[in-house]
Amino acid sequence: MRSVPVVLAMLLAGCASTPYTPKPDDPAYAPVIPVSQQAMLEPNGAIYQDTYANNLYSDIKAHRVGDIITIDLSESTRAQKRATTQQGKDSSLGINPLSLGGVPVNIGGYPISAEMSSNNEFDGQANTNQSNSLQGSITVSVAQVLPNGNLAVQGEKWLMLNTGEEYVRITGMVRPQDIGPDNRVESTRVANARIYYGGTGDFANTQSRGWLAQFFNSPWFPF
Repeated sequence: MRSVPVVLAMLLAGCASTPYTPKPDDPAYAPVIPVSQQAMLEPNGAIYQDTYANNLYSDIKAHRVGDIITIDLSESTRAQKRATTQQGKDSSLGINPLSLGGVPVNIGGYPISAEMSSNNEFDGQANTNQSNSLQGSITVSVAQVLPNGNLAVQGEKWLMLNTGEEYVRITGMVRPQDIGPDNRVESTRVANARIYYGGTGDFANTQSRGWLAQFFNSPWFPF
């Protein structure tokens, strides 16, 4: 009966650590289709209709819901940390032969004396070095135009490979001023960016541990 709680904890840990498998066409990254508005037709007999006209000074940059924009991924991070700690402590205590009034005190003919010493040393070192890089491009759609004119964008890209699929997902906010004439913007200028890069299939599965191995490396494991 004692093994029941252990087995139950293992099952709970395995279920809690079940990896999430992404799927294409996630609503959180799907393109937003703008609602078409029927133009108001005015039968005034003129060839020019202002309801169909575009601004003479307008450009091709995204500025409406449903417009697409290309984000150039140029992410590069590097972190390095090094720490060295050294501690040492030496102490000693000694008592010469005890005497009273200049007369040595003996027990059984042996003088009373004591000596004690201790030595404590600690030497610790830590070194961490991590770097990441993500290059490429992804075309997303404008999901919302905020009251201040900024654009909330979202989108995903899936690539089918021999051993599975790879995907790139991104959400964030873009200032219209940061969009270039070619309707592109650097990912470093995307505010509140959430960039996800991962994969599915055999290649991704070999990079993840099984649920039993995860249990032995989780806080649920008591030893």
